[in-house]
Amino acid sequence: MTIKRVIAAMAILATTCSTSFVATAAEVSAPPLIERSKLFGNPSRIAGRVSPDGKWLSWIAPEEGVLNVWLAPRSDLTKAHAVTHEKTRPIREYFWAPDSRSILFINDKGGDENFQLYSVSVADGKQRSLTPFDKTRVQIVGSSKHIKSRILIGVNQRDPRWHDVYSLDLGTGKLTEVLKNTGDFAEFVADDDLKLRLAIKSRPDGGNDFFHVRDGSVEEKPFSSVGLEDSQTTAPMGYTRDGKVLYWLDSRGRDTAALVAQDVASGATRVIGESTKADVGSVLTDPRTGKVQAYDVEYLKSEWSVIDPAVKGDLNFLKSRLTGKVNVTSRTQADDFWTVAVDPVTAPSATYLYERKGRTLTKLFVSRPQLEGATLAAMHPEEIRTRDGRTEVSYLSLPPGSDTNGSGRPQRPLSMVLFVHGGPWARDSYGYNSYHQWLANRGYAVLSVNYRGSTGFGKSYISAGDLQWGAKMHDDLIDAVSWAVANGITTTDKVAIMGGSYGGYATLAGLAFTPDTFACGVDIVGPSNLATLLKTIPPYWEAARVQFYKRMGDPTTEEGRTLLHDRSPLFKADAIKKPLLIGQGANDPRVNQAESDQIVTAMEARKIPVTYVLFPDEGHGFARPENSIAFNAVAEQFLGQCLGGRVEPIGDTLKPSTLTVPHGAEFVPGLKQAVDSH
Repeated sequence: MTIKRVIAAMAILATTCSTSFVATAAEVSAPPLIERSKLFGNPSRIAGRVSPDGKWLSWIAPEEGVLNVWLAPRSDLTKAHAVTHEKTRPIREYFWAPDSRSILFINDKGGDENFQLYSVSVADGKQRSLTPFDKTRVQIVGSSKHIKSRILIGVNQRDPRWHDVYSLDLGTGKLTEVLKNTGDFAEFVADDDLKLRLAIKSRPDGGNDFFHVRDGSVEEKPFSSVGLEDSQTTAPMGYTRDGKVLYWLDSRGRDTAALVAQDVASGATRVIGESTKADVGSVLTDPRTGKVQAYDVEYLKSEWSVIDPAVKGDLNFLKSRLTGKVNVTSRTQADDFWTVAVDPVTAPSATYLYERKGRTLTKLFVSRPQLEGATLAAMHPEEIRTRDGRTEVSYLSLPPGSDTNGSGRPQRPLSMVLFVHGGPWARDSYGYNSYHQWLANRGYAVLSVNYRGSTGFGKSYISAGDLQWGAKMHDDLIDAVSWAVANGITTTDKVAIMGGSYGGYATLAGLAFTPDTFACGVDIVGPSNLATLLKTIPPYWEAARVQFYKRMGDPTTEEGRTLLHDRSPLFKADAIKKPLLIGQGANDPRVNQAESDQIVTAMEARKIPVTYVLFPDEGHGFARPENSIAFNAVAEQFLGQCLGGRVEPIGDTLKPSTLTVPHGAEFVPGLKQAVDSH
């Protein structure tokens, strides 16, 4: 896209982006500047797993600068070697085949989210695509602990909206159709015999119907249903090994999602895990029986509760030996070895091998050893009251040295970045956060808010966000800013807003709907026009379309179209008067490039300053670290000019990236020169 340079906008930038500030890193006992590459570059090693047979350890690590899967005998890590050899797109998700003979991983091309499934042989390193189809997205439907030669997958090759179910022979790669999805089913649940048992279908009211599957056919009538209110907090989790018990996350008749066990024969249910403050989240299951042994609830922080005494001693031991948030990430079929990850928040995460016999812990690796010894920021959970009396769980990070007594309040007010999570049906959590660490190191307070509509806090909190994009959901963000000002964390004129996806939308809404609240904004892949967003959602999200309409606004009705128009920042672009930085992936299938293009065009026409950064090889977010580092280098200069924080020069950061700047390079210090050099 060609956009003219707007000289007049530079005058606006100069008057709206002051470099004065309240308290900077230079005025507190600031630690050394942490290089962006250490925070956003490739980790050293992550995602440690032990193979089901216990003979191998695997992890993701760079090979020639690109994240790949590595393998080593459990008994000799010195023999580690890469078994995948991706050259451009990093591998971010993989898992072991049940027979331990191969490693399976998914990857897309350039961020298009058409994920293919690949396998690589442990014995000879041969790699092959198991779903070699164009414009096709694979889903894993089921795997088994005792049927180890095959798995069930979903493939939307026939119809991009719906996934047909196939049995995949892991040895030969042969696909055998199990069920042709002509009934518009969103999801299927299989048991450990790899038999489809349940199918889930979206309802016209935004809820879900649950159907039994018998002998490969879905029954005509649902055996159970939920409406819109319970649709995101009620779902089947899976069966025990013997198929006699079905586990649910279930909010029916209650607010928060409980862990429920249902006797398949009688239909009787019993609650085995619950909290009145938050939904049950993760569970720990016995690899031999499939029975749930412990469950996790995260309100302010993650807390595990034990159901099965067989693991109580193990979990207590791990908690006593490891400092931070502990997660069991894999277990052998014999259940004699576990891999365990620990997140200390103020240090990089580490992964251990735990041998249950004798209870021994062996440290395998640290994810980012380059951060060991660095002064990292603590994260403070906060409960913030909204104007209508709701409680939004939030997380605050302060620059090290600004809070000498550890109270979670700085000695002097600071410039602050309100960092808004995406989704919006997701949540912020307690733990190490690269963005919090980066921004706090630069001298900013960082606040992340679980505004209404966020998940994890019960169905009523989600439903409170229905039809409230840019309205009460935005009020929650403003209330959080007011809280930060009232508590001496920042001042009214020194707050930036930043985020990705819905967080990008919130940034645009913040500058357009409340133009005097924020000093500047950083929008990453955020939609500007809710009507065009809904028109261009990926076809494989068809099952969720009704829920989007019910929770955002229905474009098939006049009332809905009016609401979507009024909540779209694009149509209030003329109200924007503070500097804006936009980052976009050209291949984004969720928030198309047009969402950024159109608001940049609108601002250009009104001579409002905006800097637009575009990556031709990215999708919904930036997967390649070279691109992530490059964008954050631009954002750092942008925020430094706006809020007065510390900056690391751009330098030659842009050279390894594919960054382009279709508009507004002159509005960010050093960017035009770096682009010209790049």
